[in-house]
Amino acid sequence: MIDIEGVTDIIATYKKHGWILRRVLLSARTKAKIGGSIDLHDVRVADYSEIDAAWFSRPPKPGGIAWEIRYLGDPPFALLETIDESDPALEDKLRDVEGRLRQSISAKISA
Repeated sequence: MIDIEGVTDIIATYKKHGWILRRVLLSARTKAKIGGSIDLHDVRVADYSEIDAAWFSRPPKPGGIAWEIRYLGDPPFALLETIDESDPALEDKLRDVEGRLRQSISAKISA
């Protein structure tokens, strides 16, 4: 399980490279451990996710906005998706990517 320093380091690294923290997914265990002790700058934190992850985006370029979901644990892993934020199915697309991340992490851990 990741600690506060690990989460802070990941956020700082993404910020350094121009990414914006948009959302955070924390499991019940992680939320209980670090939830109230980290300043996420009013970023939306999901209520009790199955995985610990953070959503980042980059400023838009033609063709949509790059969204990346970064697993907050070992092994380090991320998925990148270009999404049109005006698409009414935005939330469904994000949940879809979250599901792919869960499956990928599960496969890597059990391998």
